[in-house]
Amino acid sequence: MRREGSPWTGLWTVVGKEMSDHLSSARMAVLEALILLTALGSAYAAIQTMRDTVGQDPFLFLRLFTTAREPLPSFVAFLSFLIPLCAIALGFDAINGEYGRRTMSRILAQPIYRDALLLGKFLAGLFTLGVMLLALWLLVTGLGLLLLGIPPSGEEVLRGVAFLVVTLAYAGVWLIVALLFSAIFRQTATAALAALALWLLFAVFWPIVTGLIVDFFRPELQSPFGGDSAALLYLQQFIERLSPNTLYGEATLALLNPATRTLGPVLLSQLQGAVLGSPIPLGQSLLLIWPQLTGLIAVVILGFTLAYVLFQRQEIRA
Repeated sequence: MRREGSPWTGLWTVVGKEMSDHLSSARMAVLEALILLTALGSAYAAIQTMRDTVGQDPFLFLRLFTTAREPLPSFVAFLSFLIPLCAIALGFDAINGEYGRRTMSRILAQPIYRDALLLGKFLAGLFTLGVMLLALWLLVTGLGLLLLGIPPSGEEVLRGVAFLVVTLAYAGVWLIVALLFSAIFRQTATAALAALALWLLFAVFWPIVTGLIVDFFRPELQSPFGGDSAALLYLQQFIERLSPNTLYGEATLALLNPATRTLGPVLLSQLQGAVLGSPIPLGQSLLLIWPQLTGLIAVVILGFTLAYVLFQRQEIRA
């Protein structure tokens, strides 16, 4: 039988309802308070460090996001740690929570297809994270204006917007991971633990796994004249970039540090005619991070496709 009407009927109704639930939930209030406190702390510590150590810098505002002061890490380090937790908290019960509350059959009894329901839940979580990230970025920028007394340049604003886009793509990866596990497991606790375990693998244990794999292939790729060949470096880089954390770290490095000219092994041909320490234009930085951003978006698309196929195959009973 052919379906009648558009498969996206009711999409924005689902998005509005889910966003309302997210923004008014106690879970989101706790996460927002935690991120707000850590962001303010890291930004204030960065400003104090910049007052003591940084002189004339054409990209002074970008240092707000990357400067750390013991015992607090930088703002970017806080985001790379807390954004996955927020995304997992928003998505781990998106599908199985409806089964647990016995509301899935009631929702789909309305003129809403599964396509619109799944996409609506993902977009609602992504928009919620986007609102939170935009508010944080404006808050840190305003704090820098207030305490430093120097307005950001146009390129710094554009680099900050690009940083927001990359961070939102990184958040989308962990949101779709949580949504995928929510479609696989019927128990919400199991879905949350599976998503957190995957995040811990990439955040904590992936460098260890990379080192073990590189050591395993070292005898085969070792240069006959002694020392390691360039193949080992490229193998290590390839394995590290299988982690979304690595892709996000490289993208933010190129955007927030304009002097970054390469994200891989440095070749002599890349240094010819270059003034070390000089910044490169924003367009060149965007070209530099394009593979990383494409990789993050590809993971989101792949995860959504898997979640869509699994959700379509599930039997729903009243």
